[in-house]
Amino acid sequence: MIYKSYKQRMKKMIVVLLMICLVVVVAVILTGCANNNSTNSTNTTAKSNNTATNTAKTNTVSNETTKEIEQVNYEESAKKQMAMPENGETIAIIKVKNFGDIKVKFFKDIAPKAVENFVTHAKEGYYNNLTFHRVIDEFMIQGGDPKGDGTGGESIWGDGFGTELDESLVPYRGSLCMAMSSLPNSIGSQFFITQANYSEQMETYMKKGGYPEDLLEQYKNYGGYLSLYMQYTVFGQVYEGMDIVDKIAKVQTNSNDKPLEDVVIETIEVSTYEAK
Repeated sequence: MIYKSYKQRMKKMIVVLLMICLVVVVAVILTGCANNNSTNSTNTTAKSNNTATNTAKTNTVSNETTKEIEQVNYEESAKKQMAMPENGETIAIIKVKNFGDIKVKFFKDIAPKAVENFVTHAKEGYYNNLTFHRVIDEFMIQGGDPKGDGTGGESIWGDGFGTELDESLVPYRGSLCMAMSSLPNSIGSQFFITQANYSEQMETYMKKGGYPEDLLEQYKNYGGYLSLYMQYTVFGQVYEGMDIVDKIAKVQTNSNDKPLEDVVIETIEVSTYEAK
């Protein structure tokens, strides 16, 4: 009896160990997939490491974050974000071949690394002749990758850097943001411009996520993609040329959201704004 009980216990232990090994193997496989794809995106290719999520999911707000965002005057901060540049401010003109110019201003006081990175790359011609390689209507247009497939690019420092988040900057329509993968300090050269308009569905998701009514009111006014809020660095805003962004967003794409015909960034010219 003792011998049989021992054999039974050993069999059970072996089964348990096998199950544990299976779980570990599956976890490793899933982790590997997450590293090869952006876990921030469910609508991307296996090659796309730096991207933004266009899945309208319910993002919950932590208690700590809730306290911070409740202190934000969203009406005033939205007006500031959407305002025209002031004289002397640094601006950039993204010249897109066969489409036109997209003019952006920056938020250097809030996202200094992202602004320095983008502006320096632009001045040095890094973005010249690159493409908007990922385009999704009612979401965003993404570019800045030398490889043109979402897997390339680097910062001006070589190594990647982390997000610079501030509750007052929201991914409204026309916001200029840095793309990234699921890995920490993965921001390089890729950027995207939010193109989405207001959506009742998005508002419903955000209500479920506990986002403030004041923020949702501004979303009604300015559109955008609120599920990106406090996840991706907003470092600039389009102040002229959203019609060009809309035209780009409506081009024909393949199953990987890549335009069938290249949408080429000829140059990005950095200058100082002067009111007419």
